[in-house]
Amino acid sequence: MFVGHFGLAAAVKAAQPRVPLWSLMLATQFLDVVFVGLYLAGGIESFKAVAPGTYGEALIDAQYTHSLLGALLLSALYGGLGAWRWGRKAGWVLGATVFSHWVLDLLVHRADLPLLPGNAGDLPLLGLGLWQVPWATAVVEGVLIVVGAVLYFRSVRERASTTWRAIASGGAMALLLALGLVVDIVS
Repeated sequence: MFVGHFGLAAAVKAAQPRVPLWSLMLATQFLDVVFVGLYLAGGIESFKAVAPGTYGEALIDAQYTHSLLGALLLSALYGGLGAWRWGRKAGWVLGATVFSHWVLDLLVHRADLPLLPGNAGDLPLLGLGLWQVPWATAVVEGVLIVVGAVLYFRSVRERASTTWRAIASGGAMALLLALGLVVDIVS
């Protein structure tokens, strides 16, 4: 659901035009950015292939970044930085956008999302496993992309001083999201 997260960022940007788009795009991937850091820092978090050649082919061991509590803490951290830089409202928006990553991952991941960091307490792992139904995953991701692109285009059109700028900006966002979906499905 890599590109679906970006579709959500485009929709949030439409509703919150003062929040920089780059910060929203990074917010949607912040859990994964920290995951990569922990992966590179000696395999604190990892992933392994479970069904090569299929959509969502990895079982992710993200016991810290993708735990419910870890996601809330990382959301608060990112939101706090956003509040410091762009104000309280932007901070709340950015924090919620970071947390949206966990919510969307809950839909698509197999049961590999812990409640507490390091799966403390050995509680049940969460995940609804939508990745196991590739066409359904593609539909959900496609809806996120289309809705995000349409909302973004409309907001740019309302704010742009000229129509050609709105068309170019909104069209570029829609094209990038659509290409991302194709790459996500094919790879």
